[in-house]
Amino acid sequence: MTPDELSHAIRDALTAAVEAGDLSLEVPTEIRVERPKGKGHGDWTSNIAMQLAGPAGRKPRDLADVLARRLEASEGIASVDVAGPGFLNVTLEAASAGELARTIVEAGADYGRGDSLAGHTVNVEFVSANPTGPLHIGHTRWAALGDSMRRLLAASGADVTAEYYINDAGAQMENFAASVLARAKGEPTPEGGYPGAYVDDLAQSALSARPDLLDLPEEEALAEARALAYAAQLEDIKGTLADFGVHFDVWFSEKSLHDGGAVEAAITRLREQGHVEDRDGAVWLRTTEFGDDKDRVLVRTDGIPTYFASDAAYYLSKKDRGFPEKLYLLGADHHGYVARLKAIAACAGDDPQRNIEIKIGQLVNLDGAKLSKRAGNIIELRDLISWIGSDAVRYSLGRYPADSPLSLDGEALRRQTNDNPVFYVQYAHARTSNVARLAAEDGMTREGGFDPSLLTDQTEATLLAALGDFPRVVAQGAELREPHRVARYLEGLATHFHKWYDTCRVRPRADEEITDTHRTRLWLNDATRQVLANGLDLLGVSAPERM
Repeated sequence: MTPDELSHAIRDALTAAVEAGDLSLEVPTEIRVERPKGKGHGDWTSNIAMQLAGPAGRKPRDLADVLARRLEASEGIASVDVAGPGFLNVTLEAASAGELARTIVEAGADYGRGDSLAGHTVNVEFVSANPTGPLHIGHTRWAALGDSMRRLLAASGADVTAEYYINDAGAQMENFAASVLARAKGEPTPEGGYPGAYVDDLAQSALSARPDLLDLPEEEALAEARALAYAAQLEDIKGTLADFGVHFDVWFSEKSLHDGGAVEAAITRLREQGHVEDRDGAVWLRTTEFGDDKDRVLVRTDGIPTYFASDAAYYLSKKDRGFPEKLYLLGADHHGYVARLKAIAACAGDDPQRNIEIKIGQLVNLDGAKLSKRAGNIIELRDLISWIGSDAVRYSLGRYPADSPLSLDGEALRRQTNDNPVFYVQYAHARTSNVARLAAEDGMTREGGFDPSLLTDQTEATLLAALGDFPRVVAQGAELREPHRVARYLEGLATHFHKWYDTCRVRPRADEEITDTHRTRLWLNDATRQVLANGLDLLGVSAPERM
């Protein structure tokens, strides 16, 4: 019996009690079951009796007693105890609990996926670094967490699009072009320009593509340097993200908003909504009407649109492209953007509580990391991948909430020891793979010998309960936008597996025959392997078969 099946069984018991006149209440469509926090409280627990006691006009324990009597008659349930103020603690029959192993193996990569967010169409924007230099440690957190959120949302049934907003307009791009052209000429970096050996590389690349670059008129040379260096740097960013296992469906150019007239069109639309006014020679959006601390300028007195105007046009673009839900994942220096982006949504006629969600990621420090010689005084993401490995970086970033400052020990992440969380979880997967591999060499297969009633050891009950909790963890991680729940779950699952492995033999000893107990345990081993692989995939981390 899976947690979903138990949830339906409780709902059926409620429905039967209402139909029999034992209870008078509206039966909820969903009933949540969880693993109990302490041992001796059964396999699963539910507080549904306490939730419904008020509407039913009954004491929680009385309502729980009514449910317990009916649930105990359900197939696959061994016992139901009423505890504390009215908790239902359910113990499953061994055969019913063990059946989950076959369910997981047969579901394969689909186990854990659900439809809790079906019908939601979400645009997730993250990283969005300026294409004026390489990705660095400041971009890593949202690169890892944003991609994991994308995977979680999709696994929960949402139609999700990952988008990178390329900040390729404005003064920083002009400074970038000037820096590249100066290096091509052998001149020092201009004031406000970009230092770093990577600019030398871009300059040489531009000269290779356009040998006549330095012969062009200054403005034409700047434009050509900008275009060539921008294309090369963007390819570098895309390549680094690919090496980090991060996928984007859309690469959206800020410059396209200006070139296509979208910025002017956005201002016109917002004016038609009644939220734009001309004041002191500038054009303003009255964002204070929707909680912002001050009104925002859309067009300066010199007639040049502001970055905020681009933000407004970009929001409207997402809306027009069919994304009712827009998730922005921003860096620690963007706290001031929350109110203004929500105000844009309100001015555009959307609901700021439903149509836009903004997450702020705190800073990451990595002890022992060396500054990039190529990029100057930053730690490049490509260097982190080379030094520590994509798996260790992604997992370590994924196991903490985004809103907590984070300091990591680079050398510790490189160690292949059990106190390194990514190694601990990956080793558990490799161990399950080794068990399956050696079982095959023994001529032992799962076929023809599955008897879930043989899974009677306490470590097996604990492991099965943990495996059954995976779909709930995935759904909750997606709903709360918290991939770290998956990482922490995997660490617990790995612990349960290792304890089971040390207690229960899967393969027979040399002088023993292969029995149905061995075959059934192989099902449980393979089910664990599948869940570990599925969970690691949600974090963008590989599941090695050998370590």
